[in-house]
This record gives sequence, structure tokens and C-alpha cells, in this order.
Amino acid sequence: MNSTADRYAVVGYPVKHSRSPFIHAMFAKQTDQNLSYQMMEVTPQQLETEVKKFFESGGKGLNITVPHKQAIRSCTRFQTPRAELAGAINTLVLMQDGTLLGDNTDGVGLLTDLTQNLNAQLRDKRILMLGAGGAARGVIAPLLQQAPTELVIANRNVERADRLVEEFMTLGSLSSVAFEAIEPVPFDFIINATSASLQGEMLALPTGIVGEHTLCYDMAYAKDGTVFTRWAKQQGAAEAVLGWGMLVEQAAESFFLWRGIRPDTKPVLEALLKPPPRTSATP
Repeated sequence: MNSTADRYAVVGYPVKHSRSPFIHAMFAKQTDQNLSYQMMEVTPQQLETEVKKFFESGGKGLNITVPHKQAIRSCTRFQTPRAELAGAINTLVLMQDGTLLGDNTDGVGLLTDLTQNLNAQLRDKRILMLGAGGAARGVIAPLLQQAPTELVIANRNVERADRLVEEFMTLGSLSSVAFEAIEPVPFDFIINATSASLQGEMLALPTGIVGEHTLCYDMAYAKDGTVFTRWAKQQGAAEAVLGWGMLVEQAAESFFLWRGIRPDTKPVLEALLKPPPRTSATP
């Protein structure tokens, strides 16, 4: 890319694990777009200052990741309906008038992966959502729009789950529960929206919630699986899926917002999942 490339970045703390630069570089090459994409590690205290500095210096758009998805709302003048509904933002778009538009592409990313890449049907199904933080907020409304029989939000601190139920209860059948109080009956889908996998921690979940038909989905991702997906396989789940597809699909939605072009996600997902080349021990 030359010096006139449009600048984009992902903002998080920490952020060095992000695969977004790789994904957007592939999108740019595939669609012949002249852009650069970097990582910005920004503390919560620096967030507003660094975001303002980025756009004042010519930046065109940002992805926002943990822990900034809710705090970043104060930096935007306008938000899309799905961002307002989620109460969280993961994409900032510089508008022609110089204002910032906040959007949330997490929900569409998860749904696209589930319904198109994995051919899952959510209508009239029972869904268990683990976690009540920013990651969960972004996907509750899109999941309820698929008309499941029920969506149960489980969290270590049940009061946080209770608050989400109060916010989203008009959109569908929604309830809250503490991890240890989850009814030991198999769910059709179990979605892990906690950060436990990133810390190598397995949640204290009751036995009996996974059946031979259950699809377990971890919104986190790792080359060799996570403690959650390994647990799901041990419990006999039909499928134990990592969040690579959600990562790529939500990025594609951000790319479309920025560039007006929808990239092909299949080759990018294949590249991310491709095993690393074997290296020889000999010089």
C-alpha cells in the first residue's frame, strides 16, 4: 500500500492477539482497496484522546474490541439502531460531514456464521447464553429475532443477567439464571460469551445441559480449541465450534460499512484455519 492508503485500526486493551489486521489485509487485496490496518493498544483512560487523535490525523474507521465496546459510545454522535439496541459498539465509521457513526456488527457476524456457514436453524430452539457482558449484549437482540423458544442468560453474577433480561425482554422469551442453577436439561445451542476461554478457565456448569444434538459455540477462538470446546466434546455435543467464523463475518460487515464492498469471507476463514507449515529441524 502506498502513502495515500486510507487508514483503519482495531482498538483494544490488550490487542496484540487480534487477527483483524490479517483479515482486513486479505479483504483489501481481494477487493482491490487501497487501505492500511493497524493495532492500537489503548487503556481505558486513553480511549477518548486516542480515538480523537486517530480521526484528526486522517483515520477513516476503527474496530473496537474489549474492554471498550460500551465506553466508546461517548465518542460517537450517532449510533445505528442495532448499536443502540446492543448498548455496545464495535465499529466506528467516519461520515462525510466529519461525525462518527457507531455500529455493532457482532450480532450479524454470529448469525451469519451460525445460519449460513454452519447451516443452523435457531427458530423454535432452546438457547443458553453464558455471560452477561459486552459480548453477550451485542448478540441478544439478533438471536431473539430468530424466534427461539427461549433464550436463557446465565452468569456468575446473576444480577448482571437480570439487567439484560429487563432491557431485552420485549423482544422474545428471555430469562436469567446463575451458572449453578441452570436446569440440567439439554439445550439446542450453548453459546459462550464469557472471557473465560481467553484465560484458560472452565466455567462451573452443571452436567446434563449438553445433549447429543447440542451445538456448543465459543465466541472466543484459538488454533487448538478452548477449554470450553474441549469440555463440550467431553460432554458429547454434536458440534463444538470456535468463533473464527463470527470473527471473519463481523469484520466483513465492518469492511462493507467502510468501503461499500462486501468481501468473500470463505477464503479468509480458510486461511485463518489453515495449519501452520511444518518447519525442519535441520538448518
